[in-house]
Amino acid sequence: MQPTATVLVYSDDSNTREQVRLATGRRPAPDAPAVEFVECATPQAVLRELGRGGVDVCVLDGEAVPMGGMGMCRQIKDEVFDCPPVLLLIGRPQDAWLATWSRADAAVTLPVEPVEFAAALASLLREKRLQRV
Repeated sequence: MQPTATVLVYSDDSNTREQVRLATGRRPAPDAPAVEFVECATPQAVLRELGRGGVDVCVLDGEAVPMGGMGMCRQIKDEVFDCPPVLLLIGRPQDAWLATWSRADAAVTLPVEPVEFAAALASLLREKRLQRV
């Protein structure tokens, strides 16, 4: 049996967090592990959860308030030792360059499109699993 992966979801909008959960389902792909979610609505909660460890992938909402996911991504990439991969939710395809600036490992547009999102999340989980080996 595959281990469970922990996915941190940061958004101040509960509807966005729900879109992520629904798009992922129990697992984002047949070869990916089952997923448990840790939901955060504030930047402080994100930092607290990452400090505890055990997060496999972060999903950050680029449109979150008061701190957007891009700024949050850049901060955690600078400050969190062995930072997990980050999937950034961006408002427009044209914002992809900002996702690169923030050092996100992948980006998809909002609203969450389930097939695109699940594929991106599964890819990051596979990469994380390969790093452990």
